[in-house]
Amino acid sequence: MPSSHSNQLNEIVRLICLTDPQSLLDIGIGFGKYGFLAREYLELWDGREKYGDWKRRIDGIEVFPQYVTPMHKIIYNNVYIGNAIDVLPALKENYDLVLLIDVLEHFDFQEGIRLLEECKRRCRNIIVSTPRWMTAQKDAFGNPFETHRFQWQRKHFVRFTDKFFVAHELSLICYIGDGAQQVKQKLPSEIKSLIKKYFLS
Repeated sequence: MPSSHSNQLNEIVRLICLTDPQSLLDIGIGFGKYGFLAREYLELWDGREKYGDWKRRIDGIEVFPQYVTPMHKIIYNNVYIGNAIDVLPALKENYDLVLLIDVLEHFDFQEGIRLLEECKRRCRNIIVSTPRWMTAQKDAFGNPFETHRFQWQRKHFVRFTDKFFVAHELSLICYIGDGAQQVKQKLPSEIKSLIKKYFLS
């Protein structure tokens, strides 16, 4: 479906904010939730206090054009239509961060690895979230690409050396890329820093 469960929102948004990307690519935008949250927390919480004066590039890729609404065109700088495996090599931009949130399970293993490799070529960092226990799912909302095709596990990410996993009861969350170690080191102290910055200053 063009959505994902709400239990992983905190983890995903924390990773986005700790990465602090100037450019972000959201693959499989669906309802547009993560583009919206990225725009909000990367732009409104950076101290500029000038509403609507967006400085960061947030692009998206969506294989099913019927999901794209006028809302997406407000949030995203660009929305590219097509299979990400085909769209990525044709893009002129590189990105600091790419999101693959509840997307990878819609590819078989070989296609998924190819997608991850394409992301690595175009993006410095990748956040992947995929279900720990994949349910049977065929097409949904009239979209044949909604079919679940492969159950991803930690072992399937072994070829990517710069990575870490975030503990979660429902999702397999993996951060891959140049900033992996830096972001991982920030995680334990992040809450204390936020309390000091926004509530004790």
